Amino acid sequence: MAARGLLLLHRRGYSASALAAAEDMVISSLRRLPSTPLAIPPPFPTRPQCIDAPPGPRPPPPPTALLSAADRLRGFFLLKLPGRASLHRALSSTGLDASTALSPEVLPDVVNPGDLGGAATVAFFEWAVANSDPPPSVHTCNIVIRALGRKKFFDFLNDALQIMRRNSVIPDLTTLEIIVDSLVAARHVSRAVEVLSTDQFGFGIGKACHRKEALAILIGCLCRRSHVGLASSLLQVARKELLGLDNHVYNYVMGGWARLGNVDKMQEVWTKLQEDGLLPDEVSHCHLIEALGRAGRTEDALRVFENMVHVTYGPTAMAYNALIFNFISTGDLDRCIKYYKDMLDKNCPPNIDTYFKMIKAFLKERRVADALQMFEDMLARGVLPNTGVITSFIEPLCTFGPPHAALMIYKKSRKAGCVISLKAYKLLLERHAKFGKSGIVLNIWEEMQECGYQPDKEIYEFIVNGLCNVGKVDAAVSVVEESLRNGFCLGRIVYSKLNNKLLEMDKIETAYNLFKKVKVARALTNSRNYCRANAGT
Repeated sequence: MAARGLLLLHRRGYSASALAAAEDMVISSLRRLPSTPLAIPPPFPTRPQCIDAPPGPRPPPPPTALLSAADRLRGFFLLKLPGRASLHRALSSTGLDASTALSPEVLPDVVNPGDLGGAATVAFFEWAVANSDPPPSVHTCNIVIRALGRKKFFDFLNDALQIMRRNSVIPDLTTLEIIVDSLVAARHVSRAVEVLSTDQFGFGIGKACHRKEALAILIGCLCRRSHVGLASSLLQVARKELLGLDNHVYNYVMGGWARLGNVDKMQEVWTKLQEDGLLPDEVSHCHLIEALGRAGRTEDALRVFENMVHVTYGPTAMAYNALIFNFISTGDLDRCIKYYKDMLDKNCPPNIDTYFKMIKAFLKERRVADALQMFEDMLARGVLPNTGVITSFIEPLCTFGPPHAALMIYKKSRKAGCVISLKAYKLLLERHAKFGKSGIVLNIWEEMQECGYQPDKEIYEFIVNGLCNVGKVDAAVSVVEESLRNGFCLGRIVYSKLNNKLLEMDKIETAYNLFKKVKVARALTNSRNYCRANAGT
């Protein structure tokens, strides 16, 4: 292969002047790259390097760390260190204190992603809580409880609760709700009921918290997870025990039957609510509108709505939303627009739920112009969407049609001061790179870094792919070299595409120099991956 490369060099008569023919506009739009040669990142250590290190002056840390704080904490669990003390020493040697590890920016990235086991999660939690001064709040501890429940590590929940109690952090009703909801979501319904009947996790139900509140939590979780029949049975038991239930518990059950479109069962709960001396509130009427709409009784739902608006509660956003959501479920978007305009005429301001449901419905039907108009109205009325809502709008727009609509949503959101997620930036970069919009890709890349997001391997691949699509290979080479400096070795498909483009344009010397750098970086990446996969074995 080397001889063949030399033969090609002599045969094609490559000149150095051809390398200078680059796209000046694109390269100048790239941020200034460091002129230092490519630095070889150190290999991944097989055991912590700073444990039992002799005292003495240490070199200053690099200005930017290759690993994030969460990855530095998670990395020690790959080594499978023997013993609790050695693991705690290793975690302390990262240079991160327990308060930083328990911060909202770091803790979710440690316990939520990846395949961190239940025992490792509890061990990390024990180190962080024991070394934190002052002790963390119960809200912080609930992040770990939720992570254990989401991954179905129910056998380790009691250990985490014991760590909380030993460090004077008392679990609250939110902790109980997280545990019960995790059990119900995992189809361990009987075990969730036993939490209340046998006090499995030691919450002291009946002492520390009221039994009525705990039962309301269980009924609410069952209704959210479509176990409405069991929730109705528990409601009947609670009525016999005279716990003094309020409207919220009845509304949970009525909402569950409404989502199933079972009007008869919902009316039975309605009757029981009145028998207990309670009056149906606005939420109850909205559930009735939803149930009638899902059962196909549109005219009855309209009569209930008219009674709410003109007689009982007046024009409220909740009542209009119940009716509009019914028409969305039946696909009648024109009537959605009609009642949306009726809201505006009656000075009933729509809320974020109204706009979210309608815009999502328009995008589902690929009525992009209506969705953009609704989004502009939302921003004009001062209703600002959060990060997840913006991402949910951009994601479907990056799956069909030209990328102009997604770019409009992005630009208007930034202008309004909304926060754009990293996922949204990746979607925009991928879509525009596929269409060869290299100038827009570079602008989005710069704006992404201005917002504090650092590019990763996936983002570099999107940018290189987009530059290759329009033949701007010199700019693509600069991006690849920067990715190597930051410790990211691009995938073989993207690199092969760039290499083929360089060879087609007779940039053989550039391709060969880039090949040598990628070869070294890929060897180091493979060695680090091997160390991670075989650590502790």
